Amino acid sequence: MITTGELYSYFDRKIPRALSCDWDNDGLMVCADSTREVKKALFALDVTDAVADYTIAGGYDLIISHHPLIFSPLKAINTENPVCARALRLIAAGISVFSFHTRLDALDGGVNDILAASLGLENTRPFGPAGEEMGRIGELAREMTAESFTALVKERVSSHITGHFTEREIRTVAVLGGSGRDFIDAAKAAGAEVFLCGEAGYHAVLDAPSLGIGVVEAGHYETENGVSAFFADAFRSDYPEIVFEIYPREGEFVH
Repeated sequence: MITTGELYSYFDRKIPRALSCDWDNDGLMVCADSTREVKKALFALDVTDAVADYTIAGGYDLIISHHPLIFSPLKAINTENPVCARALRLIAAGISVFSFHTRLDALDGGVNDILAASLGLENTRPFGPAGEEMGRIGELAREMTAESFTALVKERVSSHITGHFTEREIRTVAVLGGSGRDFIDAAKAAGAEVFLCGEAGYHAVLDAPSLGIGVVEAGHYETENGVSAFFADAFRSDYPEIVFEIYPREGEFVH
């Protein structure tokens, strides 16, 4: 038997809080009962109303998310605030929530290592603005044209992408799951010919080649959800008695 509190302690050691950015709010978001046995757990990138409905209907004990359920401070506990209402529903159903955000981005083997591996990058190492070196940069096995790299991203990451490239061949690639606008300069300084992220914003993508770097947006969800494999491996190796599932997102968003 493993309790909610024991399982959180396990993941808190495996994904240490020291890796979190100072501005982040992650960790034990909602604890319905720290002594409750965890028999069934769900991974979801976000704790939406649809995810809450799914876990309550499915008899889950725990949600593990990437994005924090509670990010901005709550000034009152009431059902008028949608985040608060969601948390209250989950507590009433006995469901706890663990959220591991930027610490999971920075972790060895976390979001950005998984994204880099999906593209086959070699010799990967961290990059980013000072104090936020959570991105990864590495080399492709061979130089590629913009067209070839676009095809690779569509095959390995997402079929829905936006990109703006320089005229250079691509060998060194920087990646960051999720929002990447603030990492473009760091990717260029680290020597990348192209920077792949979830989103960076229309004008940032448009202007990037004039700075000497291409930028590709492949979707916030698509660049981060691969980290579900990290949790699947953890449960499979250390807690095989717990039923672990990944939230089936199909149909929740329309491209």
